[in-house]
Amino acid sequence: MLVDLLVRRFVPDHQRTQDPRVRARYGALSGGVGIALNLLLFALKLLAGAVTASIAVVADAFNNLSDAGSSIVTLVGFRMAERPADDEHPFGHGRIEYLSGLFVSAAILVVGVELLKSSFDKVLHPAPTELDLPSLCILVCAVGVKLWMSRFNRALSARIGSTAMAATAKDSLTDAVATSAVVLGVGLGSAFHLYVDGWIGLAVAGFILYTGYTTARDSLSPLLGQSPDPEFVQEITQTVLAHPEVVGIHDLIVHDYGPGQRMISLHAEVRADEDILVIHDVIDRIEMELRGRFRCETTIHMDPIAVDDEATASMRARVEQAVHGVDPALSIHDFRMVVSPTHTNLIFDVCVPHRFHLTDAQVSRAVHDAVRGLDGPYFAVIRVEHGYL
Repeated sequence: MLVDLLVRRFVPDHQRTQDPRVRARYGALSGGVGIALNLLLFALKLLAGAVTASIAVVADAFNNLSDAGSSIVTLVGFRMAERPADDEHPFGHGRIEYLSGLFVSAAILVVGVELLKSSFDKVLHPAPTELDLPSLCILVCAVGVKLWMSRFNRALSARIGSTAMAATAKDSLTDAVATSAVVLGVGLGSAFHLYVDGWIGLAVAGFILYTGYTTARDSLSPLLGQSPDPEFVQEITQTVLAHPEVVGIHDLIVHDYGPGQRMISLHAEVRADEDILVIHDVIDRIEMELRGRFRCETTIHMDPIAVDDEATASMRARVEQAVHGVDPALSIHDFRMVVSPTHTNLIFDVCVPHRFHLTDAQVSRAVHDAVRGLDGPYFAVIRVEHGYL
């Protein structure tokens, strides 16, 4: 496979995909191939546009020129993301890779807007087009090249998990669709004297604008702080719970500062009657294990729970049932009891899903009422929080 051959030739240590230096080489490969092929396509399509007198072909040619600029951005972005941490950026520069994907998305949107304007003008002022055999061959070859470039960048994106390369792959796919539509429009105009060049350009512009929007959304999501991959969360959970000293975890947060620059924080529930020095050593070992396995810094907060206290366990089960009566989507953790001669305080956190149909204040009131409905002088002391997963 050509992709494998290029990767082995130009990306030393290509299997170490979380290493910023290796990712920079992947970016250089993607950018270099994109610059060379897009400049070639620009020259050939510009020639074909002059011969056919098609505004769509000329616009498509300049689309390839902008793609060459986007490839330069990809190359430079990966190179800048490789830079190590410094005093101003203690978590490195990995998010620059996300920004390069956002720039490619912006370039797609600009091309879509320009094609929309030129196509609308062509609808208002139609003109005949001619398609000769050499121009047809150029455009058909351009479609094939762009489809290969889309597959090439999609393969690189899958190898290293890059949103920037995924954006470049989508950009190449839109170019292939745009050029195919251009061939159709010019062919119909040449063969049947139908002035559909502008109308097809409008349809292609709409497709490009939609692709630009979805690509920008996908590139912006990690910058805003998206939910982590469920498989990654499952792997972390299994790694932590593999230690018998940990009986449960919650409040797991994954902070993403760019590929290979993640931080994990979580709460680990441990037995309250264990030696704190022994448990602390276990937690330290878990942190080192996560750091070595997933290449991410980890901070674990210990939550002591009364595992063998039957009264606490029984009361927790009753409270969980009462909270689920408010809504099954609610959950509790950090449960403990403080007993006094006149009443018992039940202290716990209530985890509420995002976009829940009740406000935090309404959840708090409902849970307080549910606890007061239990048989006994029980009062809830709760903190409402939202899950990060």
